[in-house]
Amino acid sequence: MLTAHTVAQIRAAEEVAADQQGWDGLMQRAAGALAERLLALVPAEETAVVLVGPGNNGGDALFAAAHLLERGRRVNLCLLDASKVHTAGLAAATAAGARVVDRPDGHRFVVDALFGIGARPGLEGAAAHWAAWIERERPVVVAVDVPSGIGVDDGRLDGPAVRADHTVTFGTAKYGLLLGPAAALAGRVDVADIGLDLSGEPALESLQLADGARFREQIVPGAADHKYSRGVLGIRAGSPQYAGAAHLCVAGAQAGPAGMVRFVGEPELSRRVVDRAPEVVAADGRVQAWVVGPGGQDSPEPLAAALADEVPVVVDATALGHLPATFATDALLTPHAGELAAMLGSDRDDVEADPLTHARRAAERWSATVLLKGPRTLVVSADGRVRVNTSGTPWLGTAGAGDVLAGFAGSLLARGLDAFDAGSIAALVHGLAAERLGGPFVASDVARAMPRLLQQFCAGPGQDHRTGDLT
Repeated sequence: MLTAHTVAQIRAAEEVAADQQGWDGLMQRAAGALAERLLALVPAEETAVVLVGPGNNGGDALFAAAHLLERGRRVNLCLLDASKVHTAGLAAATAAGARVVDRPDGHRFVVDALFGIGARPGLEGAAAHWAAWIERERPVVVAVDVPSGIGVDDGRLDGPAVRADHTVTFGTAKYGLLLGPAAALAGRVDVADIGLDLSGEPALESLQLADGARFREQIVPGAADHKYSRGVLGIRAGSPQYAGAAHLCVAGAQAGPAGMVRFVGEPELSRRVVDRAPEVVAADGRVQAWVVGPGGQDSPEPLAAALADEVPVVVDATALGHLPATFATDALLTPHAGELAAMLGSDRDDVEADPLTHARRAAERWSATVLLKGPRTLVVSADGRVRVNTSGTPWLGTAGAGDVLAGFAGSLLARGLDAFDAGSIAALVHGLAAERLGGPFVASDVARAMPRLLQQFCAGPGQDHRTGDLT
């Protein structure tokens, strides 16, 4: 599992590590790790330019530059402010042969060491000018710890920032490397171990395909299981105008581990659902979880009827407009940014600029788990736990994909997983299925691909599985 921590947590861990190995030792460890990555990323025949800012972030890069030069590589330096540069680092780099230049122009490989985790988001002056040059010329950029200018603790973009192709980050990932919109600027993230101990700290988590073994016993049926013990999922979805949503929600549910699906809807729609999916029981009855809302009528009745059963529920689409004051049962709310904005009386642009804050607000407001769909889907529980999904592809922005996701998450709920795990696993498997398909595709293709991905997830490590770009 990939984890990320806050700046405060990292600073505290750095203090402990520095007591053990000294600040110089910590910096040299970071510089060595960075240099090894740069040796692999920058071709031997190229001259890299390091954009050097003040403080330790610039110092890490300067010592790394010295290592590169000692290995026969060519490195130039652009100093943001010569009066604030890390003195010992600059001396080491120039003694090894680094040349100081006024501008990065003409370089095809750039190391962004302008600002680290202590800086506020948004760049100004020469730093903003260099970020604009990077955006215009698109050299290959390796960011040191974080791309300069991003919101490190929240993923906000409040001004100009550097767009990186690779980020070498130290000790742990940072929130802004995983959360949108800043995550889009991080590129491939490589976590370098420098001896920080964050094992006891609460973390932002990101499930990976290799993490499935920990959930295997909860998902995979045992020898004594039958269709009822595997879980029965009830679905209230679709309408005459959006009949496809019912079909896709059912398809998503059948891709999951539940043993049976009940569909409750208008007679004609129920008949059509059973015609397409004959395993579905088109009748009300006892269930272990509900999915309510995909393509449904804009009415409070479907959700109220589901809540009367006092079982876990996935609340999607139209049902999000009819939420109770609070949830007394385990609930997974699955809005996109526009729906969450309407729920909170906010603006969509504000939600997209700071998805974590808004998802947390909704989770606390309704005592529920919120799965906020987006380029980096967030799963936030009312007790403060947060996961971010790093799988997926822009091709998932297709009609019905959310209906499939809701049905699959509901199947996991019916199987007995809590809303936080069900939402996290559903988002991961949904995104991985889309990646395997490549695109273009339609939502029903994703539903058909998901059982195989769930099987691989539950199998755990040891097979030839995609584990993502984040390592």
